[in-house]
Amino acid sequence: MTAAADFQPETDAAEDIAGGEHENPAAAAEAADAGESSLEETDAAAAPAGTDLTPPDSLTSADESEGSTVAEAGDAGSAGAEPAQATSEPSSDEPWGRVDEDGTVSVREATGWRVVGQYPDGSAEEALAYFERKYADLAGEVTLLEVRHRRGGASASDLRATARTVNGKLEHAAAVGDLASLVARVAALTETLAAESESEALAARAAVEDAVRARTELVEKAEALAARDPKTVQWKQATAELNSLFEQWQSQQQSGPRLPKSTAQQLWKRFRDARATVDKHRRAFYAELDEAHKGVRDRKTRLVEKAEALSSKGEDGIPAYRELLDEWKTAGRAGKKVDDALWARFKAAGDALYGARIEREAADAEASREKIELKRGLLEEAKAVGDERDIAKARSILTGIQRRWDEIGRIFPRDTERSLDDELRRVENALRTREDADWKRNDPEQKARANDMTRQLTDAIEKLEDELAAAKKSGDKRAIADATEALEARRSWLKALGG
Repeated sequence: MTAAADFQPETDAAEDIAGGEHENPAAAAEAADAGESSLEETDAAAAPAGTDLTPPDSLTSADESEGSTVAEAGDAGSAGAEPAQATSEPSSDEPWGRVDEDGTVSVREATGWRVVGQYPDGSAEEALAYFERKYADLAGEVTLLEVRHRRGGASASDLRATARTVNGKLEHAAAVGDLASLVARVAALTETLAAESESEALAARAAVEDAVRARTELVEKAEALAARDPKTVQWKQATAELNSLFEQWQSQQQSGPRLPKSTAQQLWKRFRDARATVDKHRRAFYAELDEAHKGVRDRKTRLVEKAEALSSKGEDGIPAYRELLDEWKTAGRAGKKVDDALWARFKAAGDALYGARIEREAADAEASREKIELKRGLLEEAKAVGDERDIAKARSILTGIQRRWDEIGRIFPRDTERSLDDELRRVENALRTREDADWKRNDPEQKARANDMTRQLTDAIEKLEDELAAAKKSGDKRAIADATEALEARRSWLKALGG
C-alpha cells in the first residue's frame, strides 16, 4: 500500500466519512445512487444480533496492556502507528478475519495474518462484527469516492486529494475485510484521476489564456476611450460605455478563472489608469462647460431683465424686444434647466408685449367694421368705371371714388385692408390700360409715323405686284414664289397699321 499524502479537506460529504465513527458507508453510497436507505439502518444490519456497536471500555489492542481500549488501538492504527507483526501465511479460502482465545483479532492479507486489535470481553462474533464494521466504513468511503467520480461535478484534482486521504486510511487499517481490493480500487481510480487532472490542467491553462485575452480586450477598449480628444467625446455615451466595460471586468473576475497574480495586477493597473484618465478628462470638460454655462447664464439673465423692463411700453416695446431676441439666439447654451427657466421668463415678457398688440388690433378691427362696409360700397360704385365708354368720364368717376376711399382711412385687420385695396387697384389698372391705348391711337406723331409707314408699304406692294406679274410671264417659279411671299408679308403689315 502507498503511504497517505497530505490532504486538503474537501467541502462535500467525503469530509464526514473521513474521520471518526461512521454509519455504514456502503449504504451511504447506495443512498447516493438511489437516495433512499439511511446509514444507521445499514450499520445495524452489519453487526450481529445483540451486538453493541460502541466499543466496550475493556476492548484492548494486541500491542497494549489489557487496560487499553480497542478504540485507542484503532485510532493509533489510523494515525500510522506501528502495525502488529503478521503471522503465518493464510489460505485464500479462509475468512478475512479470525479471533484468538484471548480476544486478539487479525485480518488476512497477502503476506499473512496481521493483528488489528483485541476484544477480550466479548464473543468472537462481536469482535469480528466490530472490525468488519470498520472495514465497511472504509469500503463505503471508496464507493462514495467512485460515485462522486462517476457523477461528475467535483474536479479531478479534488478527488485525487480525497483518494490520497482514503488510501492513507487503508494502509495498516484496523479493520477486517478485503483491504487489498479496496487499495486496488483506489489505485485504479487514482490513475484515472491523474489523466483527468492533466486534461483539467490543460483546460484550466486554456481558460486562463482566454480570460487574459478577454480582460486585455477590455483594457484596450478603456485605453482607447482614454486616448480620445476630450473635446470630441460625447461624455454621456462614453461614461455609459466605460461603466459597461467595468461591469464586464467585474463579471469576468467573479465568474472567470483566476488569473496569475502578476498578470491580473498589471491588467488592472492599466484598466484603472485608463478609467482615471477618462474621469479626469470628463471632470475637466464639465468644469469648463460649467464655466461657459455660467457666462451664458449671466448674459441671458441680463437679457431677461431688459425684456421684462419693456413691459411698461406695451406694443411700442416690440422692436426693442426683437433686438433682445436676436442677442438671445447668439448667446449660447447655459444648461437645459437654466435655459428652460430663463427662456420661460424671456418669453413671458415678449408675450406681454405682443398681447398688447393683439388687444389693440382687436379694438381696431372692431372699429373698422363700418369702414369695411363703406369701402365695399365704393367698390360697387367702381364697377361703373369699366362700363363707361367715355374714358374722360370714367376717369372722373374713379377719381371721386379714390378721394372718398382715402377719406375713410386705414382699416383692420391688415389682410382685409390689402384685399380691398387689391380690388380697387384692378379697376385703376384696367382704366389706365384703356387710356394708354387711346393715347397711342390719337397721338399726332404716332399718326404721322403710321401714315408714312403706310405709304412706304403701299409703294412696296405696288412694286412687288409688278415683279410678280413679270415672273409669271417669264415662268420663273422661284421668282414667283419669292415675290408672292414678300407681297403677302407687306400686305399683312399694312393691315396691321389699319391700311
